[in-house]
Amino acid sequence: MNEYVLGDKVITKKEHPCGSKQWEIIRVGIDFKLKCLGCGHVVMVEREKAYKMIKKKLE
Repeated sequence: MNEYVLGDKVITKKEHPCGSKQWEIIRVGIDFKLKCLGCGHVVMVEREKAYKMIKKKLE
């Protein structure tokens, strides 16, 4: 499994309605809290769903 830590920036498969695919991880636990880097919207996603959503981690 991929391991993500607080502050990682990731790219998702689908884009947010604002047009951005880049997100920052602001909480890691049973759920992931992701903040859109385009508009600042924050969402909570289950860990397994987050693993499916994320395409890759930005370096």
